[in-house]
Amino acid sequence: MTLWTRAGLGWRELAVRLWRQVYEDELLARCAELAYFFLFSVFPLLLFLTTLLGYADAYTGLRADLFRLLARFTPSRDVTRLLHGTLDEITKARNSAKLSLSLVAALWVASNGMLAVGRTLNHAYGLKETRRWWRRRLVALALTLAFSLLAVVALTLIFSGRSVGEALADRVGLGIAFYVVWHFLVRWPLILFFLVISFEMVYNFAPNQGKKANRHWVTPGGVAGVGLWLLACYGLRIYLVYFRSYTTAYGSLGAVILLLVWFYFTAFAILMGGEVNSEIGKELASKPVKRVPAKARRRK
Repeated sequence: MTLWTRAGLGWRELAVRLWRQVYEDELLARCAELAYFFLFSVFPLLLFLTTLLGYADAYTGLRADLFRLLARFTPSRDVTRLLHGTLDEITKARNSAKLSLSLVAALWVASNGMLAVGRTLNHAYGLKETRRWWRRRLVALALTLAFSLLAVVALTLIFSGRSVGEALADRVGLGIAFYVVWHFLVRWPLILFFLVISFEMVYNFAPNQGKKANRHWVTPGGVAGVGLWLLACYGLRIYLVYFRSYTTAYGSLGAVILLLVWFYFTAFAILMGGEVNSEIGKELASKPVKRVPAKARRRK
């Protein structure tokens, strides 16, 4: 059996178990904790990521592409402007030498969010943290760095690959056919693939599963987590189109509050994906292992 067979669990039974775990694991309160850590981690992470893009970018376009892609998922233009404007202020306030020296500090602060995810997933998986503090920090730093590098590779493929493909298409004479194939059959599947891999990295290495744990990639939890996150992003965006009332209640702090709400839903998607894998994994572990008799093995 694999995680995709759900260990024989029906959809209804799995949903009931997940509903129970939301309350037993205090998932909603832990989402608020993660949203708080995400708020403190997002700007150092963006600083580190955009600096990496600066080293990898030959024509200063990937940073703009990063925020253009980010605008597709943020619930409001106000949130995108807040992220972009704050990052510009941080960058302008430092000269190039200090900015280079601050990358290590930015990576360190950004990894705090990953540490918080690991602690929360440990609770969701029913695991006890036995790793030393420095090992946990190294894992969080490695995951943050891997996420950043994955984002750079993804952006390069998604945006730079398009210009290369268009140049080839013009030579071959494909024209509009290439645009349709690239946009619908290549570009968005690539984005979804990198999103799923990012979630799976967190599920595989952030919690304390041990060195000998079976690492699974493209799991039901990873797909469910990405699906929930996309649903939350676009659902919140649709809600704001018709009920743009957060500025009435919070005034100039409205964009910050909206950013926190978005981080809250992001945390919920990550943790629910982990709960899906956890529940299926527990059911798999409870199933007896079918052993092949020695005589049957010899016949084979």
